[in-house]
Amino acid sequence: MSTMRTVRVEGESLYDISIGPGLLADPVRISHVLRGRHALIVSDSNVAPLYADRVEQTVRTARPGIEVARFVMPAGEQEKTLSRFCECLDALARLGATRDAAVVALGGGVIGDLAGFAAACWMRGIDVVQMPTTLLSMVDSSVGGKTGVDLPAGKNLAGAFHAPRAVIADTAVLRTLPPRELSAGLAEVVKYGAVFGADFLGWLESHASALLAGDDMALTEAIARSCLYKAEVVSRDPYEHGERALLNFGHTFGHAIEAEQGYAGAGSDSLNHGEAVAVGMVLAARLSTALGRAPAADAQRLQTLLQRLGLPTAIPHGLDPQALLSRMRLDKKAEAGGLRFILWDHAGLASVVRGVPDERVLEVLSTG
Repeated sequence: MSTMRTVRVEGESLYDISIGPGLLADPVRISHVLRGRHALIVSDSNVAPLYADRVEQTVRTARPGIEVARFVMPAGEQEKTLSRFCECLDALARLGATRDAAVVALGGGVIGDLAGFAAACWMRGIDVVQMPTTLLSMVDSSVGGKTGVDLPAGKNLAGAFHAPRAVIADTAVLRTLPPRELSAGLAEVVKYGAVFGADFLGWLESHASALLAGDDMALTEAIARSCLYKAEVVSRDPYEHGERALLNFGHTFGHAIEAEQGYAGAGSDSLNHGEAVAVGMVLAARLSTALGRAPAADAQRLQTLLQRLGLPTAIPHGLDPQALLSRMRLDKKAEAGGLRFILWDHAGLASVVRGVPDERVLEVLSTG
């Protein structure tokens, strides 16, 4: 296994996902994707002090004479709001960003989603270069062009599809990632094995200890394989009209938990996104079993792997099943004909299931 990999996303929008250590300081790589005279680095109060100076220097070296500004917002899912989005647009306005400008999204999923949405809306669409700094964002939110912000009614209810110009994932930043955040990212990695490849699920079971220890080669391989799965799906279904929905395995349950907890996330008693997805995947697997679609042994296998990776697998105490069900009805994945879930027939093979009865969902929530 190598510590440097490139995954090409094809389809309507062609771009490369570069994965490996030291990429934030690589001006040659970013020089190929910056086209104009302006760049806005969007980051948060946790990430900017660590990496913004380095990235700004890389941008200036790549494109001498470029005008660079920063928009740094408070960290946390609770900050992914329309008001912060408007502040980001104001920063682009102050920069005088033109149609060939670029937004550089330096941070986790919150920054990637919000900065990408701002890039999608500024002058009806400018470039965004995703520089994810968490494992979760490297394997999920930075790839595929889904951008947006949260509303009080639910997660990511306002947004747009806007493919990045490039994704640059510097795995060296994961060395300082708190263990909780590393585990949260591994939840999304497990998702790819759960819905696309039982062999990858087996690989994760064999390499769980190396991944938790932050082994460079294991992490690069896990990220590359996850991105390859996502790239293949996104290239065939860029706007989530079909099989791309499979990437939402566990997310209908997970988003409901996040919304009910107020998106408090890391640093609190509430679950962050990856943790909520981990619980959601277990619930989706149990719902699959309850509907007679999949063996209970597969649900137990999934739960065991997630627990080995330091992730929760049960609904947090105090959340009301009926309230969670109500949240699901507001989820953007819900349909007029009823709730839609991604369920599996067995580990490594999932499908979209529509019209799942509320009472079966409540049964799973009540025992989860």
